[in-house]
Amino acid sequence: MKLAFSAITRGPQQTDRLFASYADAGFDGLQLKGGQYAAFLDEPRRFLDERGGSSGAASALIAGGDLGPDSLASLRRLFAFAVAVGTERIVFCHGVPRAGLTGDDIRSFARALSGLGREAADAGVKLSLHNHYDNPVMHRADVEVFFGAAAPGSIGLTVDTAHFARSGVADIAGIVRDFAGVIDNFHLKDYADGQWRVLGEGGIDFAPIFAAIRRIGYDGWVSADEESGAELGAAMRTCYRFMKDGLAGPGGGAR
Repeated sequence: MKLAFSAITRGPQQTDRLFASYADAGFDGLQLKGGQYAAFLDEPRRFLDERGGSSGAASALIAGGDLGPDSLASLRRLFAFAVAVGTERIVFCHGVPRAGLTGDDIRSFARALSGLGREAADAGVKLSLHNHYDNPVMHRADVEVFFGAAAPGSIGLTVDTAHFARSGVADIAGIVRDFAGVIDNFHLKDYADGQWRVLGEGGIDFAPIFAAIRRIGYDGWVSADEESGAELGAAMRTCYRFMKDGLAGPGGGAR
């Protein structure tokens, strides 16, 4: 299992610190927000020179869009950049409001994203759908409908714990167990009182989630997705220890 860190950064100095300190904090890689790689899209060599000195510096790229023509063009452009900088996975947040969508709409999105997933695979990178509050795949039933229509193996699922909690999903561990075959990434963050929280400082009970991750034999990337606004260094240390201890389980090591 590989541990990653992802965080919103405010300004170049904080972004520099993110890249400079994630490995010292114990993490194997970063999962980058759009603003942390956008300036390099046409210059992957410059990204590698300035940011990619350590393996894992761009283990995943987080992107969003509505699947309109401009969104599709941006994603296809991102495929080439991702391959050039050694990214394993593009994590896609589908920026379409959930209200009013039908099962047929979600199945249509699944077919479209399956095609994009095959394009990504042909280019040499994987595509993973991020469950997200007020996006088409928001509830457990949406996951079931989407992956029931998606072409097998074409697209994975990034499980975001806090977005499921905000969406009213009580049994996140059940989703981990029941959809193990499509889960290829985790975004762990905490949530309470309408706010994202540092891992372990919110209202989500992570013990059954960690147990489910261990139970399914998951061996991929697990990323802290830090969006609480806490001080970066302290958040890194807290998240790393929380993840390492939780994923280890009784008497074991996380890695």
